[in-house]
Amino acid sequence: MKTIDRRDFMSGAALLGAALPFAKSAYGEQANVSQKPNIVFILADDLGYADLSCYGRPDIATPNLDCIAADGVRFLQGYANSSVCSATRTALITGRYQYHLPLGLEEPLGNKFTVGLPPAHPTLPSLLKQVGYRTALLGKWHLGSLPTYSPLKSGYDYFYGFRSGAVDYFTHKSPGAVADLWENDTAIRQEGYLTDLLGNRAVSLINDFAKTSAPFLLSLHFNAPHWPWEGPTDQAEAARLDAPGLILDYDGGSQDTYRQMVERLDYQVGQVLQALDRNRLRNNTIVIFTSDNGGERFADTWPFTGKKLELLEGGIRVPNIIRWPGRIRAGRTHDQVNITMDWMPTLLAAAGASPDPAYPLEGMNLLPALTQNVAPIPRKLFWRYKGNAQRAYRDGDYKILKIRDQTFLFNVVEDPLERANLKNRQRPVYDRMVSDWDAWNATMLPETPDSATSSFTGANLADHYGAPAVVATDVDNSDVWPD
Repeated sequence: MKTIDRRDFMSGAALLGAALPFAKSAYGEQANVSQKPNIVFILADDLGYADLSCYGRPDIATPNLDCIAADGVRFLQGYANSSVCSATRTALITGRYQYHLPLGLEEPLGNKFTVGLPPAHPTLPSLLKQVGYRTALLGKWHLGSLPTYSPLKSGYDYFYGFRSGAVDYFTHKSPGAVADLWENDTAIRQEGYLTDLLGNRAVSLINDFAKTSAPFLLSLHFNAPHWPWEGPTDQAEAARLDAPGLILDYDGGSQDTYRQMVERLDYQVGQVLQALDRNRLRNNTIVIFTSDNGGERFADTWPFTGKKLELLEGGIRVPNIIRWPGRIRAGRTHDQVNITMDWMPTLLAAAGASPDPAYPLEGMNLLPALTQNVAPIPRKLFWRYKGNAQRAYRDGDYKILKIRDQTFLFNVVEDPLERANLKNRQRPVYDRMVSDWDAWNATMLPETPDSATSSFTGANLADHYGAPAVVATDVDNSDVWPD
């Protein structure tokens, strides 16, 4: 594959845009005659459900993200597909449960270089490209390493960011002191606080996108507020962590540092919104903001308990806000239960694109809830994490939860703190939900100690994923809900 830089990318986009007519909207803005909306998808990393002012955080000011909520819809029952990042990102880009792929079983992915998103798998950016979209990813990838896996192999025309799970905000090194800042598939060096570098690059791309009439998908996947905990002026902390022998930020951070990180993210979101306004793209651009999982050390997950890595509500509940002026009525909240993989069918529907029939989407199209304000539809949502250690399933207002050998039934609407275990009082509900979870689990890849080399019953996954396949004789997926 030929590697293109940003200049080549925008040159090709200009040729595409020249072939498409454009017109003025009623707001005086340039709009595609086809009315395909632009999409700016902003993803935070490890942000807690209540870390934004509009979700109740009193000590962090997020006026720009609050403005998106005020101009659109703020979901109150939004979930991540996983309580860790790479699994959720797999669901986001495929519109399906991550457990269909070996990549989605690696929680967290860590440094397994042989596992990744298969380039042949249809993705949100690849399907949008089929209907004329330009596509760019800025920020975190974490879906596989070179040379086999890359954003450029999975539908993105342009990539600027990092490939691992986390990097230092100033040195741009991943754990292990490996430099990890890239433009497309070329390693680069650039000074600056990474939140600012990503926001500035997003503004620059929007300015370039505005020169043509072709629609675009801009995936802006910030590393903030993931560790290491460094605010915009914390170069000294970066130097400390860059010392030999220090790999993880076990003793770092504070509530004030976390506040600075979230507020800087919000500031850069504001720069992106201003760029859309300056280029008269506001009214035909969908802007979405969410997080890849629940919050970590300094996050606020109220009114839920649990954090990242846990299937308690605090580990999987996330802020979800969206605006689309002219199509989505402003200033509303919605109780529709939703999950990360819903964004792919929603955005494909908005763009007039179709999913690949060989990979049926498992998310829900949220456009009726957003544009018609229909009543919430009950959902059935499933989770697994870390072998047999954690299970969860939400059906309507009820949720069953397994943490090691402890099992629970909660009404998470009446009891969001997950304190009153209703398993014995409502045993028929619990038993039915366990049966549902077992039936769903049988349709997913089995869990193994090394899921990268697993198969169902010896079927050769190497034909599909390039990894050796073995029969998983040491794993028993039965009876995973003991009393």
